[in-house]
Amino acid sequence: MPYITINTAEEISRPRREKIKTELGRLIALIPLKSEANLLVDFSGGRALYRAGKEVPGAFIEVRLYGKAPLESKKRLTQEIFDLFAVELGFKKDEMYLNILELDTWGTEGVLI
Repeated sequence: MPYITINTAEEISRPRREKIKTELGRLIALIPLKSEANLLVDFSGGRALYRAGKEVPGAFIEVRLYGKAPLESKKRLTQEIFDLFAVELGFKKDEMYLNILELDTWGTEGVLI
């Protein structure tokens, strides 16, 4: 189950969250064996983000995956997410950060796999 958490300095409206969630569901398929069917998306808006000691606009996005993904797939996913947030939220690419965590254990349905 992929998990994407999004922390933004600005609040994101419900219609915009719906649009972003839908697009992330499409984009997660860039990673082999991942799909919207198991995607969990978490939005946290209105966060105080600081860079170099100053409050800044922007976003921090974290993608968690069970298992390893090909580097090229991760690069493409990163590029597409940055493009999505630039269009939908107006963030400049230097106002966004993203990491991808690949985990070898994951709990689901009461079982650690």
